[in-house]
Amino acid sequence: MSIIPEIAERSAELQAIRRDIHAHPELRYEEARTSDIVAKLLESWGIEVTRGLGKTGVVGVLRNGTGKKVIGLRADMDALPIQELNTFEHASQYAGKMHACGHDGHTAMLLGAAQHLAAHRNFDGTIVFIFQPAEEGGGGAKAMLEDGLFEKFPVDAVFALHNWPGLAAGSFGARVGATQASSNEFRIVVKGTGAHAAMPHDGIDPVLTAMQIGTGLQSIMTRNKRPIDAAVLSITQMQAGEAINVIPNTATLAGTVRTFSLEVLDLVETRMREFCESTAAAYGCTVEFWFIRNYPPTVNTAAETQFALGVMKEIVGRDHVVDPIDPTMGAEDFSFFLLERPGCYAYIGNGTGDHRAHGHGLGPCMLHNTSYDFNDDVLTLGSTYWVRLTEAFLAE
Repeated sequence: MSIIPEIAERSAELQAIRRDIHAHPELRYEEARTSDIVAKLLESWGIEVTRGLGKTGVVGVLRNGTGKKVIGLRADMDALPIQELNTFEHASQYAGKMHACGHDGHTAMLLGAAQHLAAHRNFDGTIVFIFQPAEEGGGGAKAMLEDGLFEKFPVDAVFALHNWPGLAAGSFGARVGATQASSNEFRIVVKGTGAHAAMPHDGIDPVLTAMQIGTGLQSIMTRNKRPIDAAVLSITQMQAGEAINVIPNTATLAGTVRTFSLEVLDLVETRMREFCESTAAAYGCTVEFWFIRNYPPTVNTAAETQFALGVMKEIVGRDHVVDPIDPTMGAEDFSFFLLERPGCYAYIGNGTGDHRAHGHGLGPCMLHNTSYDFNDDVLTLGSTYWVRLTEAFLAE
């Protein structure tokens, strides 16, 4: 493993930054304290700072030489509405808020790279450091784009790095193409006519109809889309009635759909609507159907991903880079950036949780878990990756 010596010397400093942010988690679009920390540090290193994109986002710009190429590096800053079970010293000080996805570590790693790049300037071109709010369900990437991120800071490519529990510390991973799924939600309200449960012929049963719809929707997964196209349709909520002897007027189904491509997503949404409407009509009911697209799939472009994988292999060796890493049905709003610019969303190993100090919760060290904690041992590795990626990209 080839950690940049100057970054290795600042390991304790990066850990202090990370743990301070962890102890003071802020939810989406509330990252005022975190944004202040990021902006003040960037300014102290001579980096030009712009604030307010996506409400609480921070953008730093560092130029050197006469090169025309521009690289974008992104870290997310927000926490989750989770009550932390850990009791170590840097555990969350705010009830019901927790850095359970490692955004504190992502922010610290990019800050470590920014400090080094500003001090040594071993590059020719422009770096845009993107500290993004509201990744956790808030669409902060989209909000920054709507505020003109890439018009004001037109990058040639954009990159992100996310910690990955279960992947060994000291390792990286990435893949060309879809690496995370689209995230979508649906709500189906079946409307019938209520009646006494002992006299169902007097009404039109929306519960029976909803049950048929719920079962039948799975046929879209097995009979409409190609078997080689991965997708998930999960009904996670069913609501109907208040009394056991009354057929209600309405029944509601809700859930999520995940796909790795927009083409499959279009197919699933269209068939869901058609199936709901035709099935409801067959049973004498009507239906209201809502389908909300939250995040598109995260699709890495080939050239940029192969480039990033090459940098990873130079740092840790081929044996410690998972190429290609398995895709996940989780979702990520970095996908909005990749709709606008080429780039790569990659992973850095967070280990299995052995790094956690005394006082951690009894749960696993997995993302969005009450016992999670970012692995400080990989902070300098992440910063080194950002520096080497930048230097190599701008040297091309």
